Amino acid sequence: MHEIPPIITERVDDIPLLLEQMQRMGLPTLLDTHFPTHGNWTGLSLGWVSTIWLSSILSQGDHRMVHVEPWVAKRLWTLGTTTGQMVTRVDFTDDRLESVLRRLSHDERWEAFESALNQHTVRVYALSTERVHVDSTSAKAYATVSDGGLFQFGHSKDYRPDLPQVKVMQAVLDPLGMPLATDVVSGERADDPLYMPCIERVQASLGRHGLLYVGDCKMASRETRARLMTLGDFYLCPLAQAQLAAGEVDTALEAVWRGEQVLSSVRREGPKGALEVIAEGYEYPVAMSQQVDAQVQTWTERRLVVRSVRQAHAAEVALRARVAQAIAQIEALNQHGRGKKRFETVSALRQAVVAIVQRYGAENLLWFRLTQHVTPCPVRAYRGQPARVDHTRHASVEVCVDEAALEAAVRRLGWRVYGTNQSAESLSLEQAVLAYRNEYQVERSLGRLKGRPLSLTPMYIQRDDHATGLIRLLSIALRVLTLLEFVGRRQLAAAGTKLGGLYAGNPRRETARPTAEHLLEAFADITLTIVKEPQRSVRHMTALSPLQQRILALLGFSPELYTRLGAISSEPP
Repeated sequence: MHEIPPIITERVDDIPLLLEQMQRMGLPTLLDTHFPTHGNWTGLSLGWVSTIWLSSILSQGDHRMVHVEPWVAKRLWTLGTTTGQMVTRVDFTDDRLESVLRRLSHDERWEAFESALNQHTVRVYALSTERVHVDSTSAKAYATVSDGGLFQFGHSKDYRPDLPQVKVMQAVLDPLGMPLATDVVSGERADDPLYMPCIERVQASLGRHGLLYVGDCKMASRETRARLMTLGDFYLCPLAQAQLAAGEVDTALEAVWRGEQVLSSVRREGPKGALEVIAEGYEYPVAMSQQVDAQVQTWTERRLVVRSVRQAHAAEVALRARVAQAIAQIEALNQHGRGKKRFETVSALRQAVVAIVQRYGAENLLWFRLTQHVTPCPVRAYRGQPARVDHTRHASVEVCVDEAALEAAVRRLGWRVYGTNQSAESLSLEQAVLAYRNEYQVERSLGRLKGRPLSLTPMYIQRDDHATGLIRLLSIALRVLTLLEFVGRRQLAAAGTKLGGLYAGNPRRETARPTAEHLLEAFADITLTIVKEPQRSVRHMTALSPLQQRILALLGFSPELYTRLGAISSEPP
């Protein structure tokens, strides 16, 4: 009887690609430099533990600590060969991973690490640092609220006000959307004061000023704008009504409707490659002054009055639909019959009509007239009762659209006022609109953080330092994704080609803008088989497909990343 040699099978998938990408970013070295460990720390360094953990998160889409140790145990040869380290499963116990999170939660060390990582990444990938987008989100958690703790109740962007949450503020680099700074604060904090600390960290890490910071209307507080002006930087953000002078919007729009202002068109390439008008607008200057640190700062702000074509059309369709629904429901109040409420008085009917108008936001857009009806009802004599005439009462309503008011409301849809302190020579109206349209980059980054593939929410962590460390760890994972995506798209654009074969069910579909998620999915089901014989070990790995080889070439990686795992030559066990 011949004894069957042990056979080990490892899922390789995208692990070598991810680990090589993180080594190119310098993650293991930077983490070890900025987060020193205790002298009793043994085995893999903190930098390598964090890097391999990140590869597990990105490959599996699961950040939970309990799954890391068994995941590593099934890939020891792949991880050890790719990293050149002695990898064991005991390096990834829950205690060791919790230690990583505690160290990442150290604020000063994290800021130094993030700054060093920014400088290294910008230099290695030759990234432009002219424009930064800033935004915030909330992350719900199944945690306990404590006084002064990180988990607090607040305005929930997850629509779960019943759960405590943390706030995450992030600044990302345009055009790739790579995080430059990630701040974690308690969940009850307002957004407005969080912008400047995040921006100041970007300024310190990049070591330069003169950048354009783009944000939403919560970044548009006068103090934030004044501080950016003082520091020699630029801002671009929409202005809420409270940040404008009384009647300023009406005056600006009246100038358009009277024909006193010529509108400039903003064009962008459409889905079919042709240029299409996406917005139109004009600008005017406003003198600004604000006290900053006991000094009054003065500057001139450009106010951009812009109408979004698509937003205006969508808002008009929605408004007309609401008006039509309001009319239908108001007219239904006149219907009589089983199950229909009968309004006997005008006052009761008026309350019902007003409630419908308010529900559909149709105030001042409808005319309605209420009428009280009194109908005589003869009652014949019966069992000694004389004949009589009773009167029934009911109210009715007539409703119609105030066409003039509706057209006036439609004419105002889609307009918004933006503020910026950058000159028109450096940032034209068209460039400003397109720059703000790229605000989706930070929203997409936060969406990746909270949803697939990083799946931050909901959090089940109870300790504040663990939550802070986890969010910071996942922000590193975001950098890996955005850099992979950016490099792939840049190479395709330089070659003027597209990449096909990424979409299941449609292999002929091609794209010049593949996502990092699709690039990584293309490496699924790569398997390494190791047969351990008495005198040797024989390894065999799934051959790389043409698509996988092309992706590696686009990203600047050699196929040897994979082929060395399953080399034909046999080695002693």
